[in-house]
Amino acid sequence: MRFKFLLKPGWLALTLAVWVFAGACVYLLSPWQFGRNDERQEQNSAITKSLKSEPAPFGAKHDEWQKVEIKGRYLPELEALARLRTVQGEAAFEVITPFETTTGHKILIDRGYVRPINGIKPPSFDAPPSGEVTLIGLARHNESNDQPAFEQDGRKQIYSINNNAVGPGIQPGYYQLIEDQPGALDTLPLPRIESGPFFSYALQWIAFGVMAVGGWLYFTIREARPGGVLYEGRKKKKSIAELLAEEGDDGADEAGAEAHDPGQLHRTRHVT
Repeated sequence: MRFKFLLKPGWLALTLAVWVFAGACVYLLSPWQFGRNDERQEQNSAITKSLKSEPAPFGAKHDEWQKVEIKGRYLPELEALARLRTVQGEAAFEVITPFETTTGHKILIDRGYVRPINGIKPPSFDAPPSGEVTLIGLARHNESNDQPAFEQDGRKQIYSINNNAVGPGIQPGYYQLIEDQPGALDTLPLPRIESGPFFSYALQWIAFGVMAVGGWLYFTIREARPGGVLYEGRKKKKSIAELLAEEGDDGADEAGAEAHDPGQLHRTRHVT
């Protein structure tokens, strides 16, 4: 039976590995990269729109990266530092200060970043202004980790910018200050408006999956032909071994023939 080799354990394992890999490429890895590309496109569109638009008044809900004008006062007693940050390739703390709006809402303001001392300790930095101020910030979504704040080096610190991590009674999300705002430190740079490599990565994963299946089909068809590639390979190896054996046998036969031919021996002695 020509296709009997498909049931061999080694071929079954190869088939399973190829199809699992191809399925992961097409149905998991490429959609993941397409999704990241869509997220980047949405982010770029939102940032571009925000930069061109006037600030919206503070409300209950804002789109991410929307420019918002906020009135109220800082609550420095609840201030926290977001640790383990990297800004422009160097370690940083982001300074997160709660803010109470004139409408009575408590929100988080990302005042910017400061560089750590000796790479680990928070430095001294300016406190936010007291009294009522008006500031403009970019609306941002909560980060995922809401692990509670802890005290270290005389500062409240958090791993993630999340209202639950800072304290109770604060609205989800936060507002990232733009330059020259009351209480702003070194403001965070905006993400680069570029598409990134995600779309090409998605196409590459699809190509890898197609190549894996194509290779499997190619070798399956070749093996299904009469004799089969694997069989032909074994046959060639066996033929070489047989040739070597035959050459050895021929040499032994010739030597034996000379040893049993008296005339040959006599002629050899006569010549000598």
